[in-house]
Amino acid sequence: MSTTSLSPGSLQPTLDEVVTRPLLRKKRLVLTILISFLTLCLSLLLAFHAYIAWTLARPHIDPLHSDPMRAVGLPFSSVTFPSKDGTSQLDGWFIPAKSTKTVIFSHGYGGNREELWVPLYNLARELHLQNYNVLMFDYGYVHPGSKRLMTGGIQESQELLGAIDYVKHLSNNGSIYIWGFSMGAGTALQAALQNGNDISGMILDSTFLLNPDTLYHNMKQVVNVPKFPSLPLVRLFFPLLNGVSLHEVPYNKVTSTAYPMPIFFIHGTEDYKAPYGMVEDMFKQQKDAESKLWIIPKAQHELLYRAEPKAYIRKTMNFLNGIATAPVS
Repeated sequence: MSTTSLSPGSLQPTLDEVVTRPLLRKKRLVLTILISFLTLCLSLLLAFHAYIAWTLARPHIDPLHSDPMRAVGLPFSSVTFPSKDGTSQLDGWFIPAKSTKTVIFSHGYGGNREELWVPLYNLARELHLQNYNVLMFDYGYVHPGSKRLMTGGIQESQELLGAIDYVKHLSNNGSIYIWGFSMGAGTALQAALQNGNDISGMILDSTFLLNPDTLYHNMKQVVNVPKFPSLPLVRLFFPLLNGVSLHEVPYNKVTSTAYPMPIFFIHGTEDYKAPYGMVEDMFKQQKDAESKLWIIPKAQHELLYRAEPKAYIRKTMNFLNGIATAPVS
C-alpha cells in the first residue's frame, strides 16, 4: 500500500481560482441586484395599474350643495326607488308639472344629481316652464360609504331602468325622455338596448362609453403611459378589484344599434374625454327621421350648455317639444 504525501503548497488555491472566485461572487451579486431591481419595477408597474383600476370604480363625489327649491325655486319631493334588478336603492328629487311628460336626468361619472357644471338646475327650471316633470337622481355608487361601485353602465343601466319604472308608476305611463350627460349618456344607451320601448326620446350630451379606446384616451390625459401594457393591465385588474369586468360593457352593440326612439346627440370638438367621431358614427346608424346631431365647435366635455347657452336651450327644447306626444293631464 502506497501513500501520497501532500506538500503544504499543494493545498493553496491556484492563481485561476484566486481570480475566478471573486468574479463569480461579483456576478452573483450583480445578478441578484438586477433581479431585485426588475422585481421592484414590475411590482411598482402592477401596483400603479391596480391603483388606476381601483380608483376608476371609486370616483370622488362632492356632497349635494342645494336642492331645486333653494337653487331655482322649484317645489319637489324627495323620492326613493329600487333598481330594475332590485340590487340597489336610489335617492332623488321629483319636480312635478301639470302633465304626464317626464324627463329623467342621467348624470355623469364623478357627478351627482346636481351636476353643477352642466348646470342641471337651470335645465330643470326650463323643463318645468315647458311643462315637463323632472326626475333628478343619484346613481348607486354616489353615496358616501356605499358599497356600490361604478361599473361603466353595467349596473347603472339597471338603476336607470328602475327610474323609468318609477316614473311609469307616477305618470300613468306617460312619455318618458332621458337626458344623459357623459357616462350617464352612455348608460342611457345601454338602458335603451334593454328596454327601448319605454323611452320616447333621448338627449345625449358629451356621450362617454367606457370602451378600450376611451379608457386609454382618459388614462393618457393623466399620465402619458403606453397603450401596451397599460390598457390590458387596467382591464385585468378591474374585475379582480371591483368584481365586474369592463368586457361586460356592450360598447360594440351600443355604437352599432339603430335605436327605436329619436335621439339628439350633442358633442364638442374639443372633448378630450370622448372624441366626437364616435358620436358622428353612432348618429349615422340611426333610422329615426327625428334624430339630430349637433357638433359644437371648440366646446369641451359636458360644458356644451356653457359654450352656447341660448342655442342649447332652444335646440333641446325644440327637439323635445317636437317629439312630445303625451297629453296634458
